[in-house]
Amino acid sequence: MSKQFAVIGNPIEHSRSPELHHAFAEKTGIDLHYSKRLAPLDGFEASVNDFFTQNGVGMNVTVPFKEQAFALCGQLTERAKIAKAVNTLWMENGVLHGDNTDGQGLVDAIKALDWNIKNSQILIIGAGGATRGVIYPLVKAGARKIVIANRTLARAEQLIADLKDAVPEAELSAIGLDALNGQFDIVINATSASLSGDTLTLPENLNFNYAYEMAYGKPSSFLDQAKARGVPTSEGFGMLVGQAIEAFAIWNGVRPNLKDFL
Repeated sequence: MSKQFAVIGNPIEHSRSPELHHAFAEKTGIDLHYSKRLAPLDGFEASVNDFFTQNGVGMNVTVPFKEQAFALCGQLTERAKIAKAVNTLWMENGVLHGDNTDGQGLVDAIKALDWNIKNSQILIIGAGGATRGVIYPLVKAGARKIVIANRTLARAEQLIADLKDAVPEAELSAIGLDALNGQFDIVINATSASLSGDTLTLPENLNFNYAYEMAYGKPSSFLDQAKARGVPTSEGFGMLVGQAIEAFAIWNGVRPNLKDFL
């Protein structure tokens, strides 16, 4: 009998998680079946309970349920506590466990590109849940200074107030989008600009060595501008694969090699 896994969200049709986990399983010789589950917006908890009572082993959580998943867990990893969102669930001794593998997925994707994180200065554009989830793993990987730029400055400042105690070894600061300037090693776009088709304008006096777009598969004005400057770029497919590998490793005790799937 195959081990049962699933990804839950609403919408869910677009999810590439099943193909990734089946590819990992093939590579590592693990017998599993991974499906997509559409949960009603008001029926997330019931859907999760249903999955685990039917001998489900592990579940990934995508939008819009990551905060609800966080609230359901009896046991959380450090990075899930900091992210206040959960994308990976499993049951252990009758207790629902939760982790957030998104940030580690980003770190592993950046490392697979051979971009250096150690002692780096990183600019993250956007102050939503995606940013909250990646700061702790970036600092643990050696980022020295992280600046969060957001249209609403107060939101970026609040995020820093929430996180600074968790990462005392790094310097965190917030700026408004109108104050974008300076020199950075890596700029990460964590806004939904490419998904919503909005244009994000990078000023001339903002200099950076690498540009990472968290979204993937959509035109990105952010990446277009970076490419026009001759800066090496990447979109978020590597992060997607990286967070999936991290979840796979938690559940199965085996870690596929990220570079095999890029």
